Amino acid sequence: MKLDFSQVEDIEDLRAVPEGEYVCRVAEVRVSTSPSGHLRWGLRWEVVQGEFQGRTACWDSLHWTERGLSRAKYVLKVLGFEAEGQMELEAGELENRQALVVCVPEEREDPVSGIRRLMNRVPFSGYRALPAA
Repeated sequence: MKLDFSQVEDIEDLRAVPEGEYVCRVAEVRVSTSPSGHLRWGLRWEVVQGEFQGRTACWDSLHWTERGLSRAKYVLKVLGFEAEGQMELEAGELENRQALVVCVPEEREDPVSGIRRLMNRVPFSGYRALPAA
């Protein structure tokens, strides 16, 4: 077998959709602890209309730390929650909520394997509420 890898990049592309803005729903919320020991909720955003409907647009996280609360508040408001004052909230309450989500590519290198991976991420303010029906 003769192979030519001269045009093959050394990067694993994990994106299911190209860069852009999509109407998405929170398809899954995974509750976990970060390496630094704080609580975080991983949100899997699924495209709900158009050419890429049903595909995972990206994953994003809400970090329940002093530093992460401003973004969490912003995202919750976009999702229709009244994030003012005190509130009780369970991770599952975010599921099926919708928003316009901006996906931008981000390249990361796995520190263990050295493999470069390309995936989508959401910028800090990369969410917008959907127009009222």
